[in-house]
Amino acid sequence: MGYAQLVIGPAGSGKSTYCSSLYRHCETMRRTVHIVNLDPAAEHFDYPVATDIRELVCLDDVMEESGLGPNGALIYCMEMLEDNMDDWLADELENYMDDDYLVFDCPGQIELFSHVPVLRNFVDHLKRKNFNVCVVYLLDSQFITDVTKYISGCMASLSAMVQLELPHVNILSKMDLVAKKSDIEDYLNPEARVLLSELNQHMAPKFAKLNKALAELVDEYSMVNFVPLDLRKESSMQYLLSLIDNCIQYGEDADVKVRDFDPEDD
Repeated sequence: MGYAQLVIGPAGSGKSTYCSSLYRHCETMRRTVHIVNLDPAAEHFDYPVATDIRELVCLDDVMEESGLGPNGALIYCMEMLEDNMDDWLADELENYMDDDYLVFDCPGQIELFSHVPVLRNFVDHLKRKNFNVCVVYLLDSQFITDVTKYISGCMASLSAMVQLELPHVNILSKMDLVAKKSDIEDYLNPEARVLLSELNQHMAPKFAKLNKALAELVDEYSMVNFVPLDLRKESSMQYLLSLIDNCIQYGEDADVKVRDFDPEDD
């Protein structure tokens, strides 16, 4: 059985930075992870790339040959990945052992994990290859400046959860850049009453029923909760990694190691 993180989130949310920090953290722990680049537009990496989608298809080449813009070309690239799952991707996955830990660094185009089925089919392929997969959804903490943006982030995350149907860990990234953390803490454990009051203050009265439904959705189902990540603190990364490992049951089937002792001389 293999293990995998699918790192998704809007463009600029810190996915590649997270992957780089995770790699260094695991290296310090003498734990091996393999990071796979699924972004055909990526150029520079701060981590060793174990497998690279650009060996199959590159965004610049698609734009030049097809005349598509960046968004259309990216969808084209991901659909090419989908078409080559049983060929190129299957061959690449054969390079890893049964208990290897893979981290997939995904593109930031939101429709890829909200309603286009490419990533869902990619996840199904990993499951057929006997991988336990967890989605790691990153949202820039700088984005959470008021309740309307928080609700927007929740809905985007919830859309990905519904689309992918996987264990989900939501991260507020770039917490080390937040000047006033008290503003963010209000959204880590939100109350429907407070959310509704703030929404009604920011929006026109005609949206009152919608605001009430959104606030109750966030509060009652408790499906979308965010874990703050401060990359300056090793404990923050370790706590997050333990949550993810628990989701994918990493290490639960490991054999118990018993130390042998030489019998004492009489």
